Amino acid sequence: MPDSNREIDLSRDVVELTAAVCDIPSVSGDEAQLADAVERALRGCAHLSVERVGNVVVARTDLGRPERVILAGHLDTVPLTQPPNLPTRFEGAGADRQLWGRGTVDMKGGVAVQLRLAGELTTPRRDVTYVFYDNEEVEATRNGLRHLAASHAELLRADFAVLLEPTNAQVEGGCKGTLRVEVVVPGKAAHSGRPWVGDNAVHKAADLLTRLRDYEARVVDVDGLTYHEGLSAVGIRGGTAGNVIPDRCVVTINYRFAPDLAGEEAVEHVRQVCHGYEVTVTDLAGGARPGLHLPAARSFVADLGVPVTAKEGWTDVARFADLGVPAVNFGPGDPLLAHKDDEHVPVAQLRDAEAALLRWLA
Repeated sequence: MPDSNREIDLSRDVVELTAAVCDIPSVSGDEAQLADAVERALRGCAHLSVERVGNVVVARTDLGRPERVILAGHLDTVPLTQPPNLPTRFEGAGADRQLWGRGTVDMKGGVAVQLRLAGELTTPRRDVTYVFYDNEEVEATRNGLRHLAASHAELLRADFAVLLEPTNAQVEGGCKGTLRVEVVVPGKAAHSGRPWVGDNAVHKAADLLTRLRDYEARVVDVDGLTYHEGLSAVGIRGGTAGNVIPDRCVVTINYRFAPDLAGEEAVEHVRQVCHGYEVTVTDLAGGARPGLHLPAARSFVADLGVPVTAKEGWTDVARFADLGVPAVNFGPGDPLLAHKDDEHVPVAQLRDAEAALLRWLA
C-alpha cells in the first residue's frame, strides 16, 4: 500500500514529485492527509502566504505585480482499483518512460506542476495564487472550489486562471455547459395478457428516442474555438412488473451545450425538442467562454506556444467564469485515460507542462 505519511519535497524533480503526491491516497472525501502535506510544504516557502479553508489550501505571492493569475487543481481522485493501482510505478525508458497509478492523469500530475512552480518561482513576473481543492470528482454540492468561492471569494480574485486538468499539455479553452433532464412519457397500465386494454409507455417512448436519434447537434464557433454539441439519451426506466403494461416511462437526456448559450437558453432548447412531454431539469451547469481575446489569455497562449482547442467537456473553469475570471484548461496527461484502471502519464509530458508554465511566469 502507498505511504500516507510521506512528506512533499518541493525541490524534487516534477516527475518524482508527481509520484510522491500520487502515493498519498486522496479519494474524494479523504483528502485531509494530502492537504496537510501540501500545506506543510507550502508554509516552508517564505515568499508565499498560505491559508487553509477546510481541505482547500491557497498559497499566494504578493509582489505588487499589475496582474494576478490563478493556477488551480483538485487534490482528490476517484476510488482505487482492487487490488489498488498504487503505489505508482514506472514503465518504459527514455522518451517512452511513463508513470502509472491512480491520479497520475487526473490530476495529480497537474498538482505536482503547481507545487513545483510554487516552490521554484520566488519572483514571478505575475502575482500567482495557487489553489489546491477537494471533492471535485463528486457531486457539485461538495466541491471545494465552490465552497471557497462562497466563503472566501477574495482569494479567487484574479485577471486569469489556469485549471491544470489533463489536456495532453495543450490549451483547451473554456468549456461546454451540461444539462440533464428527465422526460416523462405517460401510458396506461394493464395486464400484459391483454395489452390492448392499456397504453404501453415504453413503446410510446420510441417517438422521443427517434427525435434524439435524428437530432442534428450544433457545431459552434465561440471566440475562435469550435465546440461540438451533443443531445443524448443517457438513461431510460419504466415498468413495475413482468406482467404489467408500463404506465410511465422516464427518459434521461443530457445536453452538452456550447458556451454561447446561457443555462436558461439550453433548458428552453431541450423543452422545444421534447415538446409534448413533461420535462424536469435535474442538473444544470453553465459553460465558460474561452476569453482568448483578453490580454492575459493572449499572453498565455503566445508564451506557451502549444496548440489551442475547445474543451468539449465541463470543468471548473466554469466556476471561474461565474466569478468574472477568464480561464483555460492546461495540464499533463491524456484525458481519455482519466479514471481508467491503466491510468498513466508520459514523464516527458510532466516536464513539458512545467516548462511551458515557466515560460509564461518566470
